[in-house]
Amino acid sequence: MATALSEEELDNEDYYSLLNVRREASSEELKAAYRRLCMLYHPDKHRDPELKLQAERLFNLVHQAYEVLSDPQTRAIYDIYGKRGLEMEGWEVVERRRTPAEIREEFERLQREREERRLQQRTNPKGTISVGIDATDLFDRYEEEYEDVSGSGFPQIEINKMHISQSIEAPLTASDTAILSGSLSTQNGNGGGSINFALRRVTSAKGWGELEFGAGDLQGPLFGLKLFRNLTPRCFVTTNCALQFSSRGIRPGLTTVLARNLDKNTVGYLQWRWGIQSAMNTSIVRDTKTSHFTVALQLGIPHSFALISYQHKFQDDDQTRVKGSLKAGFFGTVVEYGAERKISRHSVLGAAVSVGVPQGVSLKVKELEKQRESTATDILQKKQEAEAAVQLMQESVRRIIEAEESRMGLIIVNAWYGKFVNDKSKKSEKVKVIDVTVPLQCLVKDSKLILTEASKAGLPGFYDPCVGEEKNLKVLYQFRGVLHQVMALDSETLRIPKQSHRIDTDG
Repeated sequence: MATALSEEELDNEDYYSLLNVRREASSEELKAAYRRLCMLYHPDKHRDPELKLQAERLFNLVHQAYEVLSDPQTRAIYDIYGKRGLEMEGWEVVERRRTPAEIREEFERLQREREERRLQQRTNPKGTISVGIDATDLFDRYEEEYEDVSGSGFPQIEINKMHISQSIEAPLTASDTAILSGSLSTQNGNGGGSINFALRRVTSAKGWGELEFGAGDLQGPLFGLKLFRNLTPRCFVTTNCALQFSSRGIRPGLTTVLARNLDKNTVGYLQWRWGIQSAMNTSIVRDTKTSHFTVALQLGIPHSFALISYQHKFQDDDQTRVKGSLKAGFFGTVVEYGAERKISRHSVLGAAVSVGVPQGVSLKVKELEKQRESTATDILQKKQEAEAAVQLMQESVRRIIEAEESRMGLIIVNAWYGKFVNDKSKKSEKVKVIDVTVPLQCLVKDSKLILTEASKAGLPGFYDPCVGEEKNLKVLYQFRGVLHQVMALDSETLRIPKQSHRIDTDG
């Protein structure tokens, strides 16, 4: 049986939302929606080279959506497996020859499984497994001393350390999140573990605070406080205070980091650390689509060092990366090189060889379980696509507004989409609501607006500002010179204008 797509992959390619049609839409409804969007996004209507390029991309996407949904067989496969199901090779023929009714029956079963995964996704589980292998004997053997020992002809390679960590998150309220994490470590026969609980609160749109409590068998109880604050749009500061309780007494620690965005892809950091290992560190990090570069200098007790590292990101489906680094200081010199590759939907396998003086040679193997929610990079990409679509709509929206004003018709005054909260915490949640006034006005036809029973995140000009959370669409509109307002659920059918939406101004 073929594997069903994840919820994120299905939502990202929702052709029904793109065309704004019901999942049960007829061929006539599909054709009407297709023609309307083709008129909006036709490249010949835009002279600006950048807008023309964006229009071509959206025009091709609309055409692809219509081709898939207008064919009964491809539509049935898409309904259950999404876009990847149409492109996947190697399936048994019987899978593709199932009737639409049979595939839809299986789709209902998979929907129930997706609901179960939704709860797991909200906990945002992350885990790391790291293994260190001592391969010194491959490069530096004491043959003269051990030439008479049985079995000495084979290099001795052994696992000298291992580290396992896991964490989960639980949203408590719109602004509060609980985080539970734990780790186990062993090195050269000695091991231990720890467990930590943190409570994070978003205090405003510019900052948050976090309380942390921890305990372990190698160290005593830990109490910590972390604060984050945006000073300017390009500069932020974090402060972390900690008290470590041990048999030697209370050991306090303080770490402050000041960071500034030097350009779109580069960030500079200044770090001061006071406590057991006091140090001052400065670093510059440049992260682009194809590379990650870091240079750092630290002066401290007991370690002072200089570091330079580079990572190249291949643009393939397996997200392959190769990296290398050089670190030199009072402790010696270490050269490390390695690679990592995606081995499943949520896991990455990496390996690195470390050669140091006087440390020797070691091999590190790491498996990282990636977080299951959409990353900030995905949200940023969707935001950029939505902004491009809104730019292409401007001229059409201007004509629609002129036509509607001439007949005292439907004018969208303001529209917002996302997660709405109460007045006390609205400031901290402002980033979770986006303005969709222009995209909605573009969908108005003959003084009517009809949105189908599907997530609004797939509509042209929309994107999901809060993945995994409940969303609403709030619309303030004017019809026949009278203000109306409505709040609709994300997947709820919406038809306006309606008499019940009218705002009573008698009072």
